[in-house]
Amino acid sequence: MKKKLYQRTIELTNGPITSKMIRQFAQSNKSRWMIPNYIKTYKISVDDVENSLSSFPSLHEFFIRKLKDESRPIADAPIVSPVDGKIEIAGDLHDSIRFLVKNQHYSLTDLLGDPDLSKSYKNGKYIVLYLSPADYHRIHSPAEGNVKKQYVLGKKSYPVNQAGLRYGKSPLSGNYRMISELETEFGRMLVVKVGAMFINSIELTNLKKNWRKGEEVGYFSFGSTVVLFFEESAISFDEKVSAGNAIKVGEALANML
Repeated sequence: MKKKLYQRTIELTNGPITSKMIRQFAQSNKSRWMIPNYIKTYKISVDDVENSLSSFPSLHEFFIRKLKDESRPIADAPIVSPVDGKIEIAGDLHDSIRFLVKNQHYSLTDLLGDPDLSKSYKNGKYIVLYLSPADYHRIHSPAEGNVKKQYVLGKKSYPVNQAGLRYGKSPLSGNYRMISELETEFGRMLVVKVGAMFINSIELTNLKKNWRKGEEVGYFSFGSTVVLFFEESAISFDEKVSAGNAIKVGEALANML
């Protein structure tokens, strides 16, 4: 009952008109006055923000703020975190190409919309990184690699916070999402960027075919999640990788086997 009520409430408020209104307001000068309260509410540290707070013309511009280069050093590891956020879960795909998040079972085929591609990651590993409204929302490359393919799926989105992951209609595989596959020195990997409720915006800022580890490749315009997938016997997660732990861009995530 609780799950159905949650889903119905989201469906009633998460339409194209509502999304458009929120987007227009967040990107307008009228939203600028909200920045100080936003910082206070979410306890955001602004010491590492690249520009002064007075320079942001809207709440949206602050949300996609850039940070000082030295604030996110890149670890000497083959795979690093592509975002600031929290580790929801990290582990092995089960039943060949299925994974579990907040007691919801997901099919990699549903997530990718491509049965053949999903088979390439049979018995591999995955990690789910959740970005809260307080987090830095730019996305960086987790590894050195060449972009093999990149495409978008989905339209409307459920929230990807705790309630959304638990009660939403399979938000990871049903939400608006952008999928990038990289060819790396440790094999292929997937970088799945999942949009969140209201503003399904995932903007690419790097259109090159080669991604350098740690460089910016895009940003989210609202709360979001990144899911990484690795081939079987390709990597092992860093010892610091554990569900519930916070992580920042550039911190070690995994090593090659």
